[in-house]
Amino acid sequence: MMAFLKKEWMELIRMGRVWMLLLIFILFGIMNPAMAKLTPWMMEMMSDSLADAGFLLTDVKIDAMSSWTQFYKNIPIGLIIYVLMCSGIFTTEYQRGTLIPVVTKGLSRGKILLAKAVMLFGMWTVLYTLCYGITYGYNAYFWDNSIAEHLWFGAVCYWGFGLWVIAVLILFSAICDSNTQVLLGTGAIALGVYFIGMFPQLQDYLPTKLMDGMTLLQGGAKPEDYYVSLAVAVGMAVLFLVMSCICFHKKQL
Repeated sequence: MMAFLKKEWMELIRMGRVWMLLLIFILFGIMNPAMAKLTPWMMEMMSDSLADAGFLLTDVKIDAMSSWTQFYKNIPIGLIIYVLMCSGIFTTEYQRGTLIPVVTKGLSRGKILLAKAVMLFGMWTVLYTLCYGITYGYNAYFWDNSIAEHLWFGAVCYWGFGLWVIAVLILFSAICDSNTQVLLGTGAIALGVYFIGMFPQLQDYLPTKLMDGMTLLQGGAKPEDYYVSLAVAVGMAVLFLVMSCICFHKKQL
């Protein structure tokens, strides 16, 4: 299994995915405070044209909360890019037939799936932590992060949502034969849960509630309000992994 993990890591490096993802998440981490810092300047540049259109601009107050708002707007894009770039981690192996000699030499399918899952979860954790840490550092330098409430718990919530999405990705990777099918299945589940969450009676029980970190930071909610959705996300992720293992054992390689 350790040899297979090393093989997965080397393949990601050779294909350049690691460096591309690192660059993207570092850029997002820098863009969050940069966009907040540049907002007054951009509004000043647009003031004349807006005044001609009949709009009156007032002074724009920028603080750490403005940067965190940018973070929670940009990190979903980062997660989507991550899913797009990792959607073929299983299907590429199916198409090339590279798993057949590994399995025939004695490596169990469960260890193959576990190795790939560890790689996906681990990369998401590192990339998310890097993006969050850069934003946090710049916010602490320019402003004051203490203005935001439950800052760390809000970070854990979206990280947990990302793990849930990756668990869905692994499930469809164990079932489907192409990354297009994997993306369609993952997107359908994520969008389906998102639309179900539009019903107020159900939104507290769905993983998509974990995306709403700004309500926590602004003091509009308490960590206890997210415990159920966090537990549901973890429970569903474990269930998806078990289902993935069952389906992968029956998969025709």
